[in-house]
Amino acid sequence: MCNQTPVEFQLPLGKQRTKTVKVILNIPVPVRDKERDWEQPPLHTFHHPGDVIIGGVAYHAGFIISEIHFMEEPRQKLGEKFVTVSKHYQHILALAFAVKEINENPQILPNLTLGFHIYDSYNNARKTYDATMRLLSSLERVIPNYLCDSQKNLIAVVGGLDVQISINVGTLLNNYKIPQRGVCFNFIKRVPLIRSVSKLNKMLEDGSEIHNAVMSSTTNVVVFYGESNSMVFLRWIPYFAEYPPKLPKSIVWITTAQMELTSQFYQRDWETEIFHGVLSFTIHSNDVPNFKQFIKSRNPFRTKEDGFIRDFWRQAFGCVFPNTSVVDVEGNICTGEEKLESLPAPFFEMGMNGHSYSIYNALYAVAYALNDMSLQAMEDRRGQKYQLWQSRPVSLCTEQCHPGSRKKVKEGRPFCCYDCIPCSEGEISVQEDVNNCNICSEEKYPNNNQDMCIPKETTFLSYEEPLGISLACFAFTFSVITVLVLGTFLKHHHTPIVKANNKDLTYMLLISLLLCFLSALLFIGQPEIVACLLRQTAFGIIFSVAVSCVLAKTTTVVLAFMATRPGSRMRKWVGKRLAIAIVVSCSFIQAGICTVWLASSPPFPDVDLHSVTKEIVLECNEGSVTMFYSVLSYMGFLALVSFTVAFFARKLPDSFNEAKFITFSMLVFCSVWVSFVPTYLSTKGKYMVAVEIFSILASGAGLLGCIFAPKCYIIVLRPELNEREHLIRNKT
Repeated sequence: MCNQTPVEFQLPLGKQRTKTVKVILNIPVPVRDKERDWEQPPLHTFHHPGDVIIGGVAYHAGFIISEIHFMEEPRQKLGEKFVTVSKHYQHILALAFAVKEINENPQILPNLTLGFHIYDSYNNARKTYDATMRLLSSLERVIPNYLCDSQKNLIAVVGGLDVQISINVGTLLNNYKIPQRGVCFNFIKRVPLIRSVSKLNKMLEDGSEIHNAVMSSTTNVVVFYGESNSMVFLRWIPYFAEYPPKLPKSIVWITTAQMELTSQFYQRDWETEIFHGVLSFTIHSNDVPNFKQFIKSRNPFRTKEDGFIRDFWRQAFGCVFPNTSVVDVEGNICTGEEKLESLPAPFFEMGMNGHSYSIYNALYAVAYALNDMSLQAMEDRRGQKYQLWQSRPVSLCTEQCHPGSRKKVKEGRPFCCYDCIPCSEGEISVQEDVNNCNICSEEKYPNNNQDMCIPKETTFLSYEEPLGISLACFAFTFSVITVLVLGTFLKHHHTPIVKANNKDLTYMLLISLLLCFLSALLFIGQPEIVACLLRQTAFGIIFSVAVSCVLAKTTTVVLAFMATRPGSRMRKWVGKRLAIAIVVSCSFIQAGICTVWLASSPPFPDVDLHSVTKEIVLECNEGSVTMFYSVLSYMGFLALVSFTVAFFARKLPDSFNEAKFITFSMLVFCSVWVSFVPTYLSTKGKYMVAVEIFSILASGAGLLGCIFAPKCYIIVLRPELNEREHLIRNKT
């Protein structure tokens, strides 16, 4: 089954012209198809369950494929025949034996059990890739790049016998970060072969390149893998740079087994001191106790989980098993009584050979590494994925990245050569040499070194801190002053200066200013539902009433002077009804805006985890930012209208006129709220609340001081000016 998906491509036609081509792609849908190789279980497998799994890619059998001459149409399936290399079966047994020993040893991995899954590579690249993908998937089905419930907890893989097979395995495992012996190398160069005189110049160029690589590198170990004759060329390397030849003497040379220091006659007098003490590796084996007994216990009729043993047994002893399709000599039936020790050494060895011993040691190396990780863990890790790739491949060409920093890959350099850069803001790293930094949880923030997360402090503007106490004191102070002014006006309500400026509007303005100062207290303290619902709406409505009173007073003054002109028709508009209508109508519009706000998206208590790095801010979420700025905008509109009317009326006679003082008060009011918006947006946390409280107090104080201070001065300190004759004389 396939999904047909049209895809458009832009094809370049030259001279900045393109042509759009629509192509239908057949995208396969994952379905179960028994004809596919990965849906069919491989012939040779060996599984043993465990908490963590060691993978094995063995070379037990090979393919003989029929030759294709391309003279006729090939058959649907190419002819293939297995040829078992029975001697390699010991490598499989060595891995199984090592796992058995480790699981029975209480000193290693006491809380975990090792398991293994072994597949045959068949010494074939296609089958090797298939085996590797099976190691990375579940037993039931191969689904690359997906994590399933029955996914193997693969922690390491023991590679194949052949170098090319190991390379094929490593190509896939590298993408999945599965550990395999990863050695950091500074350079890799191939020693050229001297085949003819015509190739001499090419050899000299290669030699010069190798010399420069050795001389310019920062490495102090060189591994030389080759034959004895290759040493002749190795001694040529210094010659390409200078004479007499020199090489750095601080380098440790490591060669393969049986490497000899071979020289030509013309190299007789060349220095060899730099090669003294060369380390040479050879294959080592040892007699492992109980291994022979483990081998002797193998029986094809009692070992059902071993998918290798029957094919090995059949070819090693030349017999067939009952109920199989293999036809052999009559009576030559496999009984399970055959003795492995009777086989000649080229077929099978009872003692552990060198390669098997390497597999045995590799399993113990993985087990001890896993044991060290388990001992360092703070809790039981059973069932978790062990990320052994995070352990520190010690071959480095740079210093380790300390906690608080991460690795940055250098382009064109080996994986172990990298730069260390600090973690980005808000991120930490707690281990050395990490590839990526981690983000702290929302309730925590990084410390200065960015190597640990610290719990954030919960904050809000409270009455227990200096800022909250100061703002509350100012609010109470202005409230008391407003009450005193209101009391003064009530006491002298019969005086001309109180009567001349519409005492009802004056009382209404003073009461609204008093409520404005008190409304600032709603912004202080831990945010609660009632406070969040009331504080912005109450502030908006009360301030609108105050500004509406100012607008009504200014309008009344203007109309009063216009009405004094002979024949003026404005007299019918002068009076309390017009002033009350202005206040009620202007305030009603603001109340409507606030009602829509509360009905559609009301404010609510909220927690801000992101604005301030080190704090969890308890705040009132405004619900709708649009409605919040609508309230401010309407209040600003009223102030602007009041300022405009007062500005044009500022030259009327002072005795009857408040226009000058109102103009100045509106100028202060508008200045405060215009500067409020950018200041409010640029602050974070509880300081946003403090900015709004300051704006409320400053604008209210501006109205109180600019409008009522001159009147209180006359009423209290200059009572002789508060007389009708004085007002009439000024009017004349």
